[in-house]
Amino acid sequence: MAVAMALTAPSLNFGVRSFTRLSRLSQRLFSTAVIRYQQEFTTLEEKPQFPGASAEYVNTLEFIQPNVISGIPVYRVMDRKGHIVNPNEDPKGRISFYMTNYGEEGTHVGSAAAIEMQDLVFGQYREAGVLMWRGYPLDSFMAQCYGNIDDYAHGKQMPVHYGSLEHNFVTISSPLATQIPQAVGAAYAYKRSDIDRAVICYFGEGAASEGDAHAGFNFAATLECPIIFFCRNNGYAISTPTYEQYRGDGIAARGPGYGIRSIRVDGNDVFAVYNATKEARRHAVSENQPMLVEAMTYRIGHHSTSDDSSAYRSVDEVSYWDKQDHPISRLHNFMINQGWWDDAQEKAWRKQSRKMVIETFERAERKLKPSPKLIFTDVYDTAPPSLQKQEEQLKKHVERYAEHYPFDKFERF
Repeated sequence: MAVAMALTAPSLNFGVRSFTRLSRLSQRLFSTAVIRYQQEFTTLEEKPQFPGASAEYVNTLEFIQPNVISGIPVYRVMDRKGHIVNPNEDPKGRISFYMTNYGEEGTHVGSAAAIEMQDLVFGQYREAGVLMWRGYPLDSFMAQCYGNIDDYAHGKQMPVHYGSLEHNFVTISSPLATQIPQAVGAAYAYKRSDIDRAVICYFGEGAASEGDAHAGFNFAATLECPIIFFCRNNGYAISTPTYEQYRGDGIAARGPGYGIRSIRVDGNDVFAVYNATKEARRHAVSENQPMLVEAMTYRIGHHSTSDDSSAYRSVDEVSYWDKQDHPISRLHNFMINQGWWDDAQEKAWRKQSRKMVIETFERAERKLKPSPKLIFTDVYDTAPPSLQKQEEQLKKHVERYAEHYPFDKFERF
């Protein structure tokens, strides 16, 4: 016992000394952090000093009524006819446009053009236009939707769940709002690395009702992360209209409650979206602060191919947004007003685009499906024995009952 104590005493003493020094250092660092955020308490001013809020005293008992407070304004650059409202906001340039996710194209292209290519994108499932802006090939879109041999995910994802390491676009997940806290974690990593990168996280107003959204907002604010929360409020969470989903003033109104600077923009105005996102990124990167952009738009198309939106909204409602306030029509009018575009060019462009899409469809359809053996890849670096056994069992099964499987459409096992 004495020998053991003698041998361990030096290491114990060293450990105690190290722990003491570490504790003192931690106290200094912690006290500095406390001083940074602590309010200056005074006894002379009759002013609230509560640490959880910034406010003034009042002498009247009055509850805040949400319906009497002016709503957050909607920032825009163009009117619905494509005219610049404020000459100081004239973009003085030409922006390419892609026809994806009917009715919400302005949110895609405007925001994608405003961020840098090194910025990381967490999308939901309506941000195909962001990927397209970044140069993601049309053939890759089709390969993913068809799940053929050219699909990066080997057919393991649902259609329109894109992802691309090359384009800094994180693979889309189906569950709503799971990407929000993940995006905050990525932004926090960028902050710790002290690099000029930001994260932009897209979601709808429906996803903003999920618990992950609230957790993500709070984490981003308290950890001071360089992230842009981009909410496209298109009026419907599948079939649930906004008036059945929340009673507050949209999503932008929630930002200040978390200590996040927020703005509401006209999502059908590509220039307004660009300006707001550009400024949001500048603040996020230079100040390590989260920013919230709520883009007001309208989902003209059905939620998905399995949805019939005529069951919960009128044809007249959809027709109004399609004909009176469509982002492509607004940009089209602006370009014509500037003398950059005409109806003949529009007709030729539509014809060319349709031809290109159909040809890409046909190429994707002719491709084989991935080999069934890929079911067992992309999880483990080296497959465990149990998984190897399952693969062997599947191989024997399909060889025995080959006539029941369309293997002429798949790569060999």
